[in-house]
Amino acid sequence: MTPDEIADRFAQRGYIAGDDFATAFELMLALGKPLLVEGPAGVGKTESAKVLADVLGTKLIRLQCYEGLDAASALYEWNYPKQLLRIRMTEGQATSLSAREAEIFSEEFLLQRPLLEAIVQERAPVLLIDEIDRADEAFEAFLLELLGEFQVTIPELGTVKARERPAVVLTSNRSRDLSDALRRRCLYLWLDYPDRDREIAILRARVPGIDARLAQQIAAFMEFLRDRPFLKVPGVAEALDWAEALVRLHRDAIDEETLALTRGCILKVQQDWELLHEQREHFAALLAG
Repeated sequence: MTPDEIADRFAQRGYIAGDDFATAFELMLALGKPLLVEGPAGVGKTESAKVLADVLGTKLIRLQCYEGLDAASALYEWNYPKQLLRIRMTEGQATSLSAREAEIFSEEFLLQRPLLEAIVQERAPVLLIDEIDRADEAFEAFLLELLGEFQVTIPELGTVKARERPAVVLTSNRSRDLSDALRRRCLYLWLDYPDRDREIAILRARVPGIDARLAQQIAAFMEFLRDRPFLKVPGVAEALDWAEALVRLHRDAIDEETLALTRGCILKVQQDWELLHEQREHFAALLAG
């Protein structure tokens, strides 16, 4: 697919992509390399992988990273309760120890976690490694080997190699620096907050029936908020939540009362509510305009 085709297919699914976004995804697919997508929270990094899977008509497999994530949780584990049950059920049978061991360490007792699941698919899936910056450096080092070869060795079963190489999207909110080694293995995309015109287009694509004036007000207000020192700056996800809430409340414009009643859709920290109150003269002029 060309970048224009990618942008069109994403737009058909309500995801408005810029030229740099479409080009990065086209190169990822053409070169078969992982794509590292960084940016603020709530700008559509995770959603991009979901939409890509829909565009390609393939399965999305998601690995949600967290502190303490290890290879076993991400790759595979043995179903120990089921193994113990089989051992007890076959006690006393005239089978050798090696045969019994081979039986309980077979695929029947293997629990596939996201990374192994991505490798064994008949058709190449989209593998989303979400918030890789939350995992520690040891897991990141383990991931380097897997992303390089797309194969894994299971001591009891042997080497499992990907039938087809997955399309890999890694996301990061930059809560910590990622290693140079990981960055070298990936293409890179910085996904920032959209400008006002693109945010209007996103709102109109994702919130059917939204009033044109309301979409413009929301986009302008988001631009205003992101230029202030809030603790939790609202992203596109919050803008969409707010738009859906306002449409449900049958509001075709934002006034101070509406903002006060629905501010919980966009600001999720009490200190930010206080800062918004302090800025009321500024946003009142913005809404009036």
